Amino acid sequence: MTRSVGVVIPTRGNRPAQLREAVEAVLAQDHSGGLSVVVVADLPDAEPAAAVRAVAAQVGGSASVRVLPNALTPGLPGARNTGIAACETDLVAFCDDDDVWLPGKLAAQVRALRDGGEFASCGIEVEYGRRRVARLAGTSTVTADDLIRSRMVMVHSSTYVFERGSLWVDESAPAGQNEDWDLALRAATRRPIVHVDRPLVRVGWGGSHYATRWAERIAGLDWMLARHPRLAANPRGAARVYGQLAFSHAALGHRREAVRWALRTFAARPGEPRAPIALAVAAGLVSAPTVLAALHHRGHGI
Repeated sequence: MTRSVGVVIPTRGNRPAQLREAVEAVLAQDHSGGLSVVVVADLPDAEPAAAVRAVAAQVGGSASVRVLPNALTPGLPGARNTGIAACETDLVAFCDDDDVWLPGKLAAQVRALRDGGEFASCGIEVEYGRRRVARLAGTSTVTADDLIRSRMVMVHSSTYVFERGSLWVDESAPAGQNEDWDLALRAATRRPIVHVDRPLVRVGWGGSHYATRWAERIAGLDWMLARHPRLAANPRGAARVYGQLAFSHAALGHRREAVRWALRTFAARPGEPRAPIALAVAAGLVSAPTVLAALHHRGHGI
């Protein structure tokens, strides 16, 4: 049986060309079941009706596309949940407004879910400037243990397809940080994620609303450690998160905190590379933007 899919696209309305491209790529998918799009305008400082009209003008008229204001907690988690609640489909999928689904993406994941999965992801193609780098998982299933050891960047929110009603985004995520990682972890704890290991979503890096908001990133990592104690219990997973905290504090100029978290990183896993990188930033030997640019050029993040 072919299953209907509702696609939730949150937007702040500040990149109309990218939003239109994202919507058009979704509608161009070869899917024989019902396919609809809910664009959620997350503009807390704007009057809701005006925000909806502005975003609707960006995406153009289509019977398959609805534009709604975020009716829940301001921010990305509330916008996603507003979209989920508006869907009346068998499956729900996410796409960010600056990402693009590539041909065959939806059909491949719907086929993969027929074998009993309830949550699917796929490989991605990271776009940074003029460079594109494929990021694959090397597996057809992703477990909770996998996501504890590594964030697995290819298990990206714009790849998610899941059973409607099975999961909701946690709106307590500070500033929307790590809500997607939390969602994937909860999904994988219920049942392994079905992963189509081909680059079927183009993910744009460098223009994210959250890319360098270091204080929010720190709050989001602290939230994950409190919410998922298994992270601290796994040496590799703990070292990665501690190293990210060290780097974020270094980027803010918090040298003492950066050193403290770097030492915790070394204690958890001596070979974790984020610790010496964070110390170099804290010492002023290299800037955080320079490090990020070098990593993003290779399709990686900190």
